[in-house]
Amino acid sequence: MTSSFPASTVLGYPRIGPRRELKRALEAYWEGRSSREELEDAGRRLRADTWRRLAALGLEGLPSNTFSYYDQVLDTAVLLGAVPGRYRHDDDLATYFAMARGAEGIAPLRMTKWFDTNYHYIVPEIGPDTVFSLDAAKPLTEVREARALGLETRPVLVGPVTFLLLSQAAPDSPDGFAPLDRLDDVVEVYARLLAELAAEGVGWVQLDEPALVTDRTAAEPAAVEAAYGRLGRLENRPALLVASYFGDLGDALPALAGTPVEAVGLDLVRGTAHGVDALAGKTVVAGVVSGRDVWRADRDRALATLRAARERAGRVVVSTSCSLLHVPYDVERETGLDPALRRRLAFAEQKVAEVVELAALLAATPGRHLPEHLAAQERPHTSRLRTAEGRAPYAVRAAAQAEHLKLPLLPVTTIGSFPQTGELRRARAALAAGEIGAAAYESMVRAEIDQVIALQERLGLDVLVHGEPERNDMVQYFAEHLDGFAVTRHGWVQSYGSRCTRPPILHGDVRRPEPITVRWARYAQSLTSKPVKGMLTGPVTIVAWSFVRDDLPLREVVFQVADAVREEVGDLEEAGIRVIQVDEPALRELVPLRRAEQAAYLAWAVAAYRWATSGASAHTQIHTHLCYSDADEILAAIDALDADVTSIESARSRGRLLGAVGAFPRGLGPGVYDIHSPRVPGAGEVERLLTEALRTVPAERLWVNPDCGLKTRSYEQVEAALANVVEAAARLRERYA
Repeated sequence: MTSSFPASTVLGYPRIGPRRELKRALEAYWEGRSSREELEDAGRRLRADTWRRLAALGLEGLPSNTFSYYDQVLDTAVLLGAVPGRYRHDDDLATYFAMARGAEGIAPLRMTKWFDTNYHYIVPEIGPDTVFSLDAAKPLTEVREARALGLETRPVLVGPVTFLLLSQAAPDSPDGFAPLDRLDDVVEVYARLLAELAAEGVGWVQLDEPALVTDRTAAEPAAVEAAYGRLGRLENRPALLVASYFGDLGDALPALAGTPVEAVGLDLVRGTAHGVDALAGKTVVAGVVSGRDVWRADRDRALATLRAARERAGRVVVSTSCSLLHVPYDVERETGLDPALRRRLAFAEQKVAEVVELAALLAATPGRHLPEHLAAQERPHTSRLRTAEGRAPYAVRAAAQAEHLKLPLLPVTTIGSFPQTGELRRARAALAAGEIGAAAYESMVRAEIDQVIALQERLGLDVLVHGEPERNDMVQYFAEHLDGFAVTRHGWVQSYGSRCTRPPILHGDVRRPEPITVRWARYAQSLTSKPVKGMLTGPVTIVAWSFVRDDLPLREVVFQVADAVREEVGDLEEAGIRVIQVDEPALRELVPLRRAEQAAYLAWAVAAYRWATSGASAHTQIHTHLCYSDADEILAAIDALDADVTSIESARSRGRLLGAVGAFPRGLGPGVYDIHSPRVPGAGEVERLLTEALRTVPAERLWVNPDCGLKTRSYEQVEAALANVVEAAARLRERYA
């Protein structure tokens, strides 16, 4: 008999560690400073600590298999045996990390954003000949580890439909093949997994299907019916929770409702309870506590939503709207925040407490319909969007910049950051702790800029950067210098692998009290006659990578930030900076998951960027950068940004964007060096990538650059790679001169 679902749960939990323990363990292992046993011990400790803490907070339904050494989609590929042959190694962990980070002579799998979040996942490759086989060691091990602590858990897995929809066709696949064509084969592996979990005594399994909240063709609901009809009819299996999040299920909801699964998870923060009546007879896992922001839940609104769902569907369980992977661990550690602001905040630990409290309140109160004053409705607002007349036409700007900058054919540059050494990080921490003074810290920053400029000149780059040694993060640095933001000390959130960020908290009106980047840009330019780029983060990205106030429309918040960026562009230009890069890597990330909402978003997002850069004169070259975000899906919007030069990720994805960009009308820099891998590309490899790019982009508009910033690499890797990049560009320059 199926056991009833616990009254409270979360769909997932952070895994990097409250003090980034996993980050340190991973990097020590990758650098050869620790053993596999030490890495695995660190993982076991983190998992045990998480389960004990969730149980201590009173949570009844504990998830397992949410821990990962790199990424849950990569874990699923390994579980299904979907490992391309070029990565296979006798050591399973070496195979795993080769897929994520590359190996000698082998590029890693493509990486892109997890829906509309700043988390990145590894994109599996599936072909007609991919051989699937079950490796259930990871979910089974975690169930047993928790059981040894006296705790029962619910294994969490990426569902079969989402896994295939997020995969890409293997390079040798025939035209017309789509990974979803392999659904029957993948479902058979899931069926074997469910049988093994049932034999282990597991009562419930969670299968995550967030891809179902995006616009799909009729094939996807049909795939849902086929997959969960097959899995639901298995005689020997745990009960199934199919969890959706990030929006409404739409047409997928009746498809799921018609299958024999026992529970369906709904995001009732970003989505609605529309159609929940169809789930009568099933358990509704109601996500009423947001897993995407840091604001405390409106208890009355959440409780009314839960009661209304219970009246319409029957049994309701209280949950988070999605995994808590996207928020920091514990706001109580943030003793430096203003107390009034801190009282408004809830990180992962506080959100678990909210779930537990709401479950108790729901159990203690009778149901009633959602009151009219609590019904979901759009807040009234007055839009104050800025409009710019625009810069001169590109042809006019290009001629002015050619005369002003006098750059060679195929100019070589980088995206902005250079390696952040341990010495720099320690100095920044010592400054924050009051252990060293500002003068000593600034002397170190100045010396680092001296070194970075000298290195670029020695290697022969054409447009230089100052390396950003004074910056902790491309968003946090600006947040620290803008009114309306607060920053945390311990609010780390995983971005990918061991990479973590501390998203700022945007809680009030944004203003720029004084110039932010001008001082160090001017200093760097004084060291060289070559142009040095001013480096700015764009308004959409600053907002996307922050936790944003919820009392104003998002577009109005973005335009407040655009005002500040516009002022900074003007001050950089006045200081003699001739090239200014305004990065928007999050432009694709914020695109709404439903097509009906996308055009309006892209219109105001592009307008915000153009407003931020519209004050620049024709002879000032404006660059932008986008990476790891399926930019090919919004090429018209990228074109509409009207930047003079656009750099995009290309090396890691093996040039997949080049076919889409076609006749891009301005400067384009498809990356030739995958900076997320420790491997150094040879000059011949870079030359081949550039030769391929020249089939699409005219030589006079092609730029040569890495995929992204160099912050995460070592100087040894960077110097070798950039030397090869410069050599490859020089060879082609002679050929195309």
